[in-house]
Amino acid sequence: MRKAVIFDLDGTLADTLQSIAFCANRALADFGFRGFYGEESKRYKRFVGNGARMLIARALRAAGDSPGTKSRGQPDADGCMADPLHLEEVYERYLQYFRKDCMYQVTPYEGILPLLCQLREKGVKTAVLSNKPHLNTQKVVTSLFGQDTFDEIWGQTDELPPKPAPDGVYRILDRLQASKAETLYVGDSCVDMDTGRAAGVKTVGVLWGFREKQELLDHGAQMIIAKPKELLLCL
Repeated sequence: MRKAVIFDLDGTLADTLQSIAFCANRALADFGFRGFYGEESKRYKRFVGNGARMLIARALRAAGDSPGTKSRGQPDADGCMADPLHLEEVYERYLQYFRKDCMYQVTPYEGILPLLCQLREKGVKTAVLSNKPHLNTQKVVTSLFGQDTFDEIWGQTDELPPKPAPDGVYRILDRLQASKAETLYVGDSCVDMDTGRAAGVKTVGVLWGFREKQELLDHGAQMIIAKPKELLLCL
C-alpha cells in the first residue's frame, strides 16, 4: 500500500486549458502577436509543461516572434539558445492577466473528486506539484477542492528549480514523511514522467490530459490509466 500520491495539476487534476489560452492570447495581442483561438487553442497543450515563462516562449515562437540577439548560454527545454525577442514583456503581461483569471473556465476532471475522497479514506496522503506559479497553483487547487483536501500544494517558486528537476518531489516527501518507495507521481506529460523518474518514485501516466500515451511511455511511465478510479489499483 502506498503512503502518498503526488499529482500534477494542469491536465491531471483539472482542465485548465481555457484559462491558459485566455490569458496568453490577450498578452500576445497586447504586443501585436496572433493568438491561438478555437481549435488552435489546443496548441497550448504542447506549450505548457515547463512553467509559465516557457509557455510564453513557445507561444511567441509559434506566433512568429524573432529570437533575441543575446543567447542565455545554454539551450532551454526546447533546445533553443536564444529567447524570443519580446519574451520578457509578454511574459510579465501574461502573469498580470493570470493573477486575475487563473480560474477562467477551469474544472476538475470527471472522477477526480471521488478519487481524492477515496484516497483520504484509505489514509493516503496527497500533494500537488505544478510548474504553474505557486500562488496561482494554490488558488486553483483550493478553489476547486477546498483548503484541506491536499496535504501539500506547491507551484513554481524561486526557491526550487521547476520540474523535471526532482527537488519539489523531495521537499514534498520530506514534509509528508514518506519514502520514495511509498510514493506515486501522477501526471499527463513527459515533464511529469521525467520528474518522477528523476526523483526515483513510481510514475503513473494519465490519458485524460494534454498529451498522448506514446509520449508518456517514451518518458518512462511505469503505469498508464484511462480513468481516475484506476489509480486505486496502482496503490
